[in-house]
Amino acid sequence: MPIKIPNNLPAANVLEGENIFVMNAARAYSQDIRPLRILILNLMPIKDVTETQLLRLLGNTPLQAEVDFIYTESYVPTHTSRAYLSEFYGTFAEVRHKKYDGFIITGAPVEQYAFEEVAYWDEVAEIMQWSKKHAYSTFHICWGAQAGLYYHYGIPKHWTEKKIFGVYEHHLCVQHESLLRGFDDVFYVPHSRHTETRRTDVDAVSELDVLAEGDAGVYIIANLRRRQFFITGHAEYDPMTLKAEYDRDLAAGMNPDIPRNYYPDDDPSRPPVVRWRSVAHLLFANWLNYYVYQGTPYELDSLDNADE
Repeated sequence: MPIKIPNNLPAANVLEGENIFVMNAARAYSQDIRPLRILILNLMPIKDVTETQLLRLLGNTPLQAEVDFIYTESYVPTHTSRAYLSEFYGTFAEVRHKKYDGFIITGAPVEQYAFEEVAYWDEVAEIMQWSKKHAYSTFHICWGAQAGLYYHYGIPKHWTEKKIFGVYEHHLCVQHESLLRGFDDVFYVPHSRHTETRRTDVDAVSELDVLAEGDAGVYIIANLRRRQFFITGHAEYDPMTLKAEYDRDLAAGMNPDIPRNYYPDDDPSRPPVVRWRSVAHLLFANWLNYYVYQGTPYELDSLDNADE
């Protein structure tokens, strides 16, 4: 997908170096098509890393997309400068009158808190409610998935005995699901979390389906209308993301476990093996094509998609 982003966004140079088609505003406006409008609520502290990870995957289909980023006003991140936020991000107040084809809510490093204890919980809850009528399809990732399942369906998160950390094997739970088109019977996805969503809790909600699960528990959950997707892992991770987290915790004296299925022979001195790249591209391309592009109305102002 040629993705339209600000010319000077740091991610642009990285993506162009990877041969990802990035389109500047002038060229985009010269094309007589309506681009998909994608909103990303980026809750991660280091914004540019997550931007690059997501834009890399959004830029891998023949569709054109226009991407807006927002951050929370109720808690301003400290790892990203005010100048950066001012230049590349908006706030919910600035977009709440708009409608979007697709909406992504990222993970966040707040899983140690109860949802209501998170500084920006009320704002995120308001945004999730807003998304039901202002975004045709919503993609929740990691903590964003747990938050969405809790807010929309009352499903709790549970602490795990050990951190779920590494690259885990998964399998498909349904047949003929467009989101999973092209997936192998067995596939791998990175996870990094201390909490989980339990299958028994999901099965108790008749409006939800588990589409894939594995050694790290449930992985992809969807509502029956396929307008909300909840992804518990991180297919978008870079090859070195888990290494950076492992090295950080090791340096801090936390004695972390070696990430599972990541280093050859569990040897951190060797380069990690990437097992999830194709799955990541399929996941995002299938979502954009089958659940955003194929379903959203041409005139977004006519969007009325309350998931109630």
